[in-house]
Amino acid sequence: MNAGESPWEAVNPPGFPHQGYSNAVVSGAGKQVAVAGQIDMGEDGRVRNPGDLVAQAKGAFENVRLVLEAAGAVPAHMVRVRLYVLDADAYAEHARALGAAWRASFGRWFPAMALVQVARLYDPQALIEVEADAVIPV
Repeated sequence: MNAGESPWEAVNPPGFPHQGYSNAVVSGAGKQVAVAGQIDMGEDGRVRNPGDLVAQAKGAFENVRLVLEAAGAVPAHMVRVRLYVLDADAYAEHARALGAAWRASFGRWFPAMALVQVARLYDPQALIEVEADAVIPV
């Protein structure tokens, strides 16, 4: 399966915005994968890029990709992603670079997504945490 190709159907009703995400994703039968929140954490258990939202997003995206692969999934199997950030304005300010980081890890498949600003993440140095749900076709 090529990056950006998915066995699932992106749903974007006419007139609904959907740049960088889908309003819904319809999946078929398959093996469900729930990826726990991933941050820019290295093997030593520490945040690799303190203070750098874009670098942390890239690291979190790569960690999601690695977990998906370990579960037998590929990024195109993702049906939903939740991004938790400390500063939604900073996310919007760096949207172009964050989009490039997304495409570097996941290609051009954009599942249903939500961006949620939170007061704090578990690791006090984390600026972003990413959860994903995927369905591996049977």
